[in-house]
Amino acid sequence: MLFTAFYVILFVFLIAGWLRVKQSFLPVKEAFQTKVTVLIAARNEEAGIHQTIEDILAQQYPKELLEVIIADDHSTDRTAEIILSYAGRGVKLLQLKEDQPLNSYKKKAISEAIKLSKGDLMVATDADCRMGPHWLEAIVSKFEKSNVLMLSSPVAFFEDKNLFERLQALEFSAFIGLGASTIGNKKASTCNGANLAYKKSIFNEVGGFKGIDDLASGDDELLLQKIAAKYPDGISFLKQKEAIVYTYAKSTWEEFKQQRRRWASKSVKYKDKAIVALAVGFWFFNALILANLAAGIFNVFYLKVAAVQLLLKIISEGIFLFFVTTFFKRRKLLLLLPLGSLLHVFYVVYIGIIGNKGVYEWKGRKVH
Repeated sequence: MLFTAFYVILFVFLIAGWLRVKQSFLPVKEAFQTKVTVLIAARNEEAGIHQTIEDILAQQYPKELLEVIIADDHSTDRTAEIILSYAGRGVKLLQLKEDQPLNSYKKKAISEAIKLSKGDLMVATDADCRMGPHWLEAIVSKFEKSNVLMLSSPVAFFEDKNLFERLQALEFSAFIGLGASTIGNKKASTCNGANLAYKKSIFNEVGGFKGIDDLASGDDELLLQKIAAKYPDGISFLKQKEAIVYTYAKSTWEEFKQQRRRWASKSVKYKDKAIVALAVGFWFFNALILANLAAGIFNVFYLKVAAVQLLLKIISEGIFLFFVTTFFKRRKLLLLLPLGSLLHVFYVVYIGIIGNKGVYEWKGRKVH
């Protein structure tokens, strides 16, 4: 029962961390002073990038302090053309022209955009995201009123249309809550690049993506871990509804699997052994449930053990997710928790095995 106890204690730790992050509220409109550069790396995003650009241009933030740079990563559709159509409204297009194959085109795109930028604060998001008009106000207010160097902000799925997508929305809430909780506990481990802000000076100070640029993924949490290693008190999470960025769940199992393989692949670069130990313990607990379910076919005792483990898993996750989904105003997703927790056992074990093996597909490329 060692791993079961570990799992319960882990969620006590996460709940405490989430509660340590105090919820913020939009301040009275003030005179901002920070020059902001919004960064987007885009590849084949013609379907929705115009919505993202419109949302950014609609920000209630001084236009003279806002710069928007979108790096087009060798798109084969109309992405670059759409970005260019906004040139008259101040949106800058940076087109990558890499002759040699890279394993991390996204990190290259972001690095080149930062070199071109004139802002002091880099705010990264994705080309398929939506945000409210006070998004930048909320982020910049946090920077101007504190000593934060990097700010992780909430991301949520929306417009989920079916059970598969709603299950993803529930799990993704847990991911965001996990990142916020570890930051709250001063053990920053994860964040999401769809809503991540950092000072340009700190990016340059830690050498940008140097040392992690051989991995396709990790432009978000591996950078966070580099900064946290040097400035453990310099990371914060913005628990504020105006700061939420919205994105979409994957519509097919194959897309979902490739995304989770990409996320799992980052673990090989984690330098903090405590984070690695947590990830390994998390995997082993789920693998143990699966093993007990299998053994239960031959001996009912193991089936009872698996049932107790699943019950404790659901209770632990449920209490944690109660707080997280309350923040996102999506508490109804908790009705899916029993089913989600059971399915989670199978897929976590599977993704954990294949996540660091071979190549996977991302944006139409084979990467590893």
